[in-house]
Amino acid sequence: MASEDIDDVDRAILHALQEDARNMSSGDIAERTETSDSTVRKRIQRLESDGIVKGYSADVDYGASGFPLRMLLFCTASIPERGELVSDVLAIDGVISVQELVTGEQNLLVTAVGESDSDITPVAQELLDMGLTVADEVLVRSHETTPFGGFVSGEQS
Repeated sequence: MASEDIDDVDRAILHALQEDARNMSSGDIAERTETSDSTVRKRIQRLESDGIVKGYSADVDYGASGFPLRMLLFCTASIPERGELVSDVLAIDGVISVQELVTGEQNLLVTAVGESDSDITPVAQELLDMGLTVADEVLVRSHETTPFGGFVSGEQS
Protein backbone atom coordinates (compact mmCIF):
# COMPACT_ATOMS: atom_id res chain seq x y z
CA MET A 1 0.00 0.00 0.00
CA ALA A 2 1.40 3.38 -1.01
CA SER A 3 1.17 6.36 1.32
CA GLU A 4 -1.27 8.03 -1.08
CA ASP A 5 -3.65 5.09 -0.45
CA ILE A 6 -3.88 6.11 3.20
CA ASP A 7 -6.88 8.38 3.67
CA ASP A 8 -8.16 10.41 6.60
CA VAL A 9 -10.10 7.44 8.01
CA ASP A 10 -6.94 5.29 7.97
CA ARG A 11 -4.98 8.08 9.65
CA ALA A 12 -7.64 8.46 12.35
CA ILE A 13 -7.55 4.70 12.93
CA LEU A 14 -3.75 4.75 13.20
CA HIS A 15 -3.89 7.64 15.66
CA ALA A 16 -6.51 5.89 17.81
CA LEU A 17 -4.48 2.66 17.85
CA GLN A 18 -1.38 4.57 18.91
CA GLU A 19 -3.31 6.27 21.70
CA ASP A 20 -4.53 3.05 23.30
CA ALA A 21 -4.94 0.01 21.06
CA ARG A 22 -5.76 -2.24 23.99
CA ASN A 23 -8.79 -0.27 25.15
CA MET A 24 -9.92 1.24 21.85
CA SER A 25 -12.71 -0.84 20.31
CA SER A 26 -13.59 -0.70 16.64
CA GLY A 27 -16.90 0.84 17.76
CA ASP A 28 -15.05 3.63 19.58
CA ILE A 29 -12.96 4.30 16.48
CA ALA A 30 -16.06 4.17 14.27
CA GLU A 31 -17.64 6.96 16.33
CA ARG A 32 -14.50 9.10 15.91
CA THR A 33 -14.29 8.48 12.18
CA GLU A 34 -18.03 8.64 11.56
CA THR A 35 -17.89 5.25 9.84
CA SER A 36 -19.28 1.85 10.71
CA ASP A 37 -17.79 -0.69 13.06
CA SER A 38 -17.34 -3.15 10.18
CA THR A 39 -15.54 -0.51 8.08
CA VAL A 40 -13.08 0.09 10.92
CA ARG A 41 -12.46 -3.65 11.38
CA LYS A 42 -11.84 -4.10 7.63
CA ARG A 43 -9.52 -1.09 7.55
CA ILE A 44 -7.52 -2.38 10.52
CA GLN A 45 -7.19 -5.81 8.86
CA ARG A 46 -5.97 -4.13 5.64
CA LEU A 47 -3.50 -1.92 7.55
CA GLU A 48 -2.17 -5.04 9.30
CA SER A 49 -1.93 -7.16 6.13
CA ASP A 50 -0.19 -4.32 4.28
CA GLY A 51 2.40 -4.12 7.07
CA ILE A 52 1.48 -0.59 8.14
CA VAL A 53 0.35 -1.83 11.54
CA LYS A 54 3.21 -4.18 12.37
CA GLY A 55 1.88 -5.39 15.70
CA TYR A 56 0.71 -4.45 19.14
CA SER A 57 2.95 -4.29 22.16
CA ALA A 58 2.96 -3.29 25.80
CA ASP A 59 4.57 0.00 26.82
CA VAL A 60 6.74 -1.37 29.64
CA ASP A 61 8.18 0.80 32.38
CA TYR A 62 11.50 -1.04 32.68
CA GLY A 63 12.51 0.89 35.80
CA ALA A 64 9.34 -0.06 37.66
CA SER A 65 9.80 -3.67 36.57
CA GLY A 66 13.27 -3.93 38.12
CA PHE A 67 15.48 -2.78 35.23
CA PRO A 68 16.23 0.89 35.99
CA LEU A 69 19.14 1.33 33.56
CA ARG A 70 18.36 2.28 29.96
CA MET A 71 21.49 2.81 27.89
CA LEU A 72 21.81 4.11 24.35
CA LEU A 73 24.88 2.75 22.59
CA PHE A 74 25.88 4.61 19.44
CA CYS A 75 27.73 2.14 17.24
CA THR A 76 29.57 2.16 13.95
CA ALA A 77 29.29 -0.77 11.56
CA SER A 78 30.53 -1.10 8.01
CA ILE A 79 27.84 0.23 5.69
CA PRO A 80 27.38 -3.04 3.76
CA GLU A 81 26.93 -5.00 7.03
CA ARG A 82 24.89 -2.49 9.02
CA GLY A 83 21.43 -3.75 7.99
CA GLU A 84 22.46 -7.40 8.21
CA LEU A 85 23.59 -6.99 11.83
CA VAL A 86 20.26 -5.73 13.18
CA SER A 87 18.75 -9.15 13.90
CA ASP A 88 22.00 -10.35 15.53
CA VAL A 89 22.12 -7.26 17.75
CA LEU A 90 18.46 -7.73 18.74
CA ALA A 91 19.33 -11.27 19.85
CA ILE A 92 21.74 -9.96 22.53
CA ASP A 93 20.28 -10.37 26.02
CA GLY A 94 19.24 -6.95 27.33
CA VAL A 95 18.86 -5.26 23.93
CA ILE A 96 15.32 -3.95 23.40
CA SER A 97 15.72 -2.00 20.15
CA VAL A 98 18.07 -1.24 17.27
CA GLN A 99 17.76 1.69 14.92
CA GLU A 100 19.66 1.78 11.64
CA LEU A 101 20.89 5.33 11.06
CA VAL A 102 21.67 6.46 7.52
CA THR A 103 23.65 9.61 8.21
CA GLY A 104 26.68 10.23 10.38
CA GLU A 105 29.52 7.98 11.42
CA GLN A 106 27.49 6.21 14.11
CA ASN A 107 25.02 4.19 12.06
CA LEU A 108 23.39 1.86 14.62
CA LEU A 109 21.64 3.05 17.76
CA VAL A 110 21.23 0.20 20.23
CA THR A 111 19.01 0.50 23.31
CA ALA A 112 19.68 -1.88 26.19
CA VAL A 113 18.13 -2.18 29.63
CA GLY A 114 19.44 -3.77 32.78
CA GLU A 115 19.36 -3.89 36.52
CA SER A 116 22.95 -2.66 36.97
CA ASP A 117 26.13 -1.80 35.07
CA SER A 118 27.02 -5.49 35.11
CA ASP A 119 23.99 -6.11 32.85
CA ILE A 120 24.94 -3.41 30.32
CA THR A 121 28.69 -4.14 30.11
CA PRO A 122 28.21 -7.57 28.45
CA VAL A 123 25.97 -5.94 25.82
CA ALA A 124 28.76 -3.54 24.86
CA GLN A 125 31.26 -6.42 24.82
CA GLU A 126 29.05 -8.50 22.52
CA LEU A 127 28.72 -5.53 20.17
CA LEU A 128 32.51 -5.22 20.10
CA ASP A 129 32.83 -8.98 19.50
CA MET A 130 30.53 -8.59 16.48
CA GLY A 131 32.99 -6.10 14.99
CA LEU A 132 31.05 -2.97 15.87
CA THR A 133 32.69 0.11 17.32
CA VAL A 134 30.86 1.54 20.33
CA ALA A 135 31.44 5.25 19.83
CA ASP A 136 29.32 6.58 22.69
CA GLU A 137 27.14 5.37 25.56
CA VAL A 138 24.37 7.51 27.01
CA LEU A 139 22.36 6.73 30.14
CA VAL A 140 18.69 7.67 29.69
CA ARG A 141 16.72 9.15 32.57
CA SER A 142 13.27 8.95 30.97
CA HIS A 143 11.63 7.92 27.71
CA GLU A 144 8.16 9.05 26.74
CA THR A 145 6.23 8.69 23.49
CA THR A 146 3.09 10.19 22.00
CA PRO A 147 0.91 9.29 19.02
CA PHE A 148 2.06 10.89 15.76
CA GLY A 149 -0.03 14.04 15.21
CA GLY A 150 0.22 13.71 11.42
CA PHE A 151 -2.40 10.98 11.62
CA VAL A 152 -4.98 13.47 12.87
CA SER A 153 -6.77 15.03 9.90
CA GLY A 154 -5.43 18.47 9.08
CA GLU A 155 -2.35 18.24 11.36
CA GLN A 156 1.24 17.62 10.41
CA SER A 157 4.27 17.12 12.60
